[in-house]
Amino acid sequence: MKNKILKISLILVSAIIISGIVLFVIQNCSQPTKAPIPVQPKIKMVWEMPLDSISIDTFKVRPNQCLSDLLTDRGIGLSTIDQIAKNSRLIFDVRRIKSGNTCYLIRKKPTRTPTHFIYEESAANYYKFELTNSLSVSKGVKDIDTVRSSMSGIIETSLWNSFIDNGADPNLAIALSDIFAWTVDFFGIQKGDRFKVIYDKYYVDEKFAGIGMIYTALFESSGERIYAYYFDKNGQVGYFDEAGNSLRKAFLKAPLNFSRVSSRFSSNRFHPVLKIRRPHYGVDYAAPTGTPVYSIGDGVIIKKTYQGAGGGNYLTIKHNSVYSSQYMHLSKYAKGISEGVRVKQGQLIGFVGMTGLASGPHLDFRIYFNGSPVDPLKVKTPPVEPIKTENKFYFAAVRDSMNKELETVVYPALKPSHR
Repeated sequence: MKNKILKISLILVSAIIISGIVLFVIQNCSQPTKAPIPVQPKIKMVWEMPLDSISIDTFKVRPNQCLSDLLTDRGIGLSTIDQIAKNSRLIFDVRRIKSGNTCYLIRKKPTRTPTHFIYEESAANYYKFELTNSLSVSKGVKDIDTVRSSMSGIIETSLWNSFIDNGADPNLAIALSDIFAWTVDFFGIQKGDRFKVIYDKYYVDEKFAGIGMIYTALFESSGERIYAYYFDKNGQVGYFDEAGNSLRKAFLKAPLNFSRVSSRFSSNRFHPVLKIRRPHYGVDYAAPTGTPVYSIGDGVIIKKTYQGAGGGNYLTIKHNSVYSSQYMHLSKYAKGISEGVRVKQGQLIGFVGMTGLASGPHLDFRIYFNGSPVDPLKVKTPPVEPIKTENKFYFAAVRDSMNKELETVVYPALKPSHR
C-alpha cells in the first residue's frame, strides 16, 4: 500500500514540473523578440559646443588689429563689442590680443547667426566671447595629451642648429641650454660633441603644442660626460649631476645665449679700433644688436654709466664680497635697471650694442675677483646645496632609472666628416 502511494506521489510531482516547463516555454515563445537598442553616435564637441550645430569661420589677427577691427569686419555691432570688452576686464584684457594668433567666429546653423567669438591665446588656452544674451566672457583650456619622448644629436655647428637640422623644436635647445648653463660652455662646444634628452611633448587636438618636463639629459663634450637629472623630493627641487650636486652654480657660464667669442681675455690684445696693443680684461661675445643680456648671478648694480672713449653704456654688478661682473657696449638698458637695484641670476639687464669704442655689435663681459680682473671663461664657482642626506636614497633611485632609460636612446649615425 505504501509503495502504491509513493508511486502516485512521484507521478504527481513529475506532472507538475513538466507542466511548469511547458508553460514557461509557451510564455517566452509567445512574446515578441525585443529589438536591440541602437547606440547613439557620440556628439563631437568643440569649445564646449556641439560641432554639428555650428559653422566656423577661421582667421588670424593681422598686425595692428584690435578686437573692434576683428568683429566689425564680420558684422558685429560696436555696442556689442564695447560691452563684451567691458565684461572681459577681470578675465582677459582685450588689448593683449596678439598679431598672428588664430580666431574663430561661431555661427548657428542654419541661420548663420554669429553666437560666439573665440580667441586662441595658445594651443591649449582660449577665450570665448558670447555675442548674444549675456555677452559674457570665459576662459577655456583644451585637453592636453602628454607623450614621453627622447632625442639625441651630434653637434655640427651649434646646439641650436642640431635641433633645426633634425626637425626638432628649437625651444628644447633653449631649455637644455638653461639646464646646463652653469656647467657647459656653449660657446666652446666642438663639432662632434653630442647629447641625449628624455622629455615630454604636449599635443592638443593631435597637433604638437610644445615641450614639457625634461626628466634627464646627457651632454658629452671633449670626452666629458655631464648628466642632468630632475629631482623633486622633500622641498629639494632642481637638476643634479651623478653625484647629487646641483647643476646650478653661483654664476651663469655666459650672460647671453647663442653667440660666439670674438675676443678672449688677454694682457696684450690688438685693439680693432685704436690699432694698438693693450690689455683686454674681458671676453667679447659677438651678437646682433638687441640681443638680450642677463646678469650672471644675484647682486646689486653699483654702476650704470656711459664711457664714450671706452665701454659705452655699461653696468657693474656686485655679487658678493669678492666677485663683481661688468657688461659693456650695451645699446640700451632693461626697464627698471639703475644703480642700487638688486637683480637676480638670469634677470634681463640690457641689450647688446656697439656704444663707445666698438667695431661691431658685441658684449664686452668682465669678471673681477677682489677688484682684479679674471678670465670669465676660467672662473670656477662652487655649486649650490647638493642632495640632502635624507634624500640620497630617493635620488639614487631616480638617477639609476634615468640612466637605464638614457641607455635605450641611440645616437644618430655619424656623418662622413666625423668618421
